[in-house]
Amino acid sequence: MQPSLYSIAIFVNDIGPAVEFYRDKLGLAMTKHGSFGAEFLEGETHLGVHPAVHPDAKSLVGRHTGITLFVPDLLHYCGVLHDRGVRFTTEPTQQSWGVMAMVADPDGNVLALWEDKHPEHEEHHLEHHDAVDQADGVA
Repeated sequence: MQPSLYSIAIFVNDIGPAVEFYRDKLGLAMTKHGSFGAEFLEGETHLGVHPAVHPDAKSLVGRHTGITLFVPDLLHYCGVLHDRGVRFTTEPTQQSWGVMAMVADPDGNVLALWEDKHPEHEEHHLEHHDAVDQADGVA
């Protein structure tokens, strides 16, 4: 047997506004909801949003999560998010490895949004990747 990734956890202070953000503003499919919090994304890997009730979890609220969501047609999606009042910590920016934007949930948890769209003048080879030093795309 080999383990597989089931979910990634984000901790929040108030689950109500968090559910509204992830479900209604980001448009993620909510697959479960209960006293544990909520679970989003259909498929094998889920995004869990949980109330921070333990001291260790409370220290994880309001930070860069290190989570990147792949979004086809990212620029259009970001326009929709702007219309929905989502707070951007970084507007969509073309990088050598794609387009990335950063958004924050109501508790300040930051997620990256990414599209594998390269500048017209660059060739992209699967066997070659530019070095990126940080999960937020900063070299």
